[in-house]
Amino acid sequence: MVDEASITAVVNTGDDTELHGLCISPDLDTVTYTLAGAANPETGWGLAGETWAAMEALARFGDGAWFRLGDRDLATHLHRTGRRRAGATLSEVTAEITRAWGLRLRLLPMSDDPVRTRVRLADGPEVEFQEYFVRLRHAVAVAGVRFEGIEDAAPAPGVVEALEQAAVVLLAPSNPVVSLGPILGLGPVAAALGARRASVVAVSPIVAGAALKGPADRLLLELGEEASAVGVARRLAPYVGTLVVDEADAGLAAAVEAVGVRCVVTDTIMRSPDVAAELCRTALAAGGRVPGDR
Repeated sequence: MVDEASITAVVNTGDDTELHGLCISPDLDTVTYTLAGAANPETGWGLAGETWAAMEALARFGDGAWFRLGDRDLATHLHRTGRRRAGATLSEVTAEITRAWGLRLRLLPMSDDPVRTRVRLADGPEVEFQEYFVRLRHAVAVAGVRFEGIEDAAPAPGVVEALEQAAVVLLAPSNPVVSLGPILGLGPVAAALGARRASVVAVSPIVAGAALKGPADRLLLELGEEASAVGVARRLAPYVGTLVVDEADAGLAAAVEAVGVRCVVTDTIMRSPDVAAELCRTALAAGGRVPGDR
C-alpha cells in the first residue's frame, strides 16, 4: 500500500528516563521492536522471548527493579547510553538502532533536547512519568501534567520538514495527553500541523467512552475534559482536520463535527493485521491520499 521507505514516524520522547545508569527511550524502542516484528505480543513492550536474569540480580541488591528491562532489551539501552555519552544525538542513535533492526522507514525522536513528562498526583507530589505509569501502575488520580524543558526544546532535525512535506500526516490512536501532548507542545510542530490541518488525520484512542489500553480516559476526566471521541476532537482540533472514530461512536459524529473536525466512522479496533491495514487505508483516504499511490 505504502512503500516503507517513504514513511517517517515522529515519536514521543517525553517519557524517556534514566534508570540503572542507562538512557531509556520506551516509545522509540516499542515502535522499533513492533515494526521489526520482534515485540513481546503479551506485554506490548520489550522483546519477545525475553529472559530477566539481570533484573532478578538487581532485585537482590534492593535496586529499583520495578522498571523491568529484559536481558535482550538491555543491549539497546547499553548501545544508546554509550553512544550518547560519546556525543551522539538521540536522532543519530535512533537511526543506528533502526538500521540494525533492518527497518527502512525513518524513525525520528520528536526532539534531541531533553523533554520530560511530569505528573502531579491529586494527593501527592509531582513524579516523573515512568514512576506514575509503571511503579504506580497509573492507578492514582492526577491533578496536572507538564512537560519539563518543552519551552527550550527544538524539534529534532527533519521533523518539521517531514510534517510539511508528507502527503498525509496521521496521528496514531495514542494517549492525547501524555503521548501526543509532548509532540504537539513543540511550537514549530504545532505550527506545521496547524498550517496543513486539512490533511492531518487522527484516530481516536477512546472508544465508547473508554481507552482500549492505558489511562487516557481517566487522564482526560481528571484534567477536566471529556473522555470521549468528542473530547479527543476538541483537544486536537487546532492541529487535525479529520478524526477517525470507531463504529461504536457513530452517534457522536455530529458532535465531533460541531467542534470543527470532520468525522469518519470505521472499525478502529486493530484485532488483526488486516483490520489495522484497512484502518490505515481509511485514514490515508481521509487525508486526501488514495491508497496505492506512490
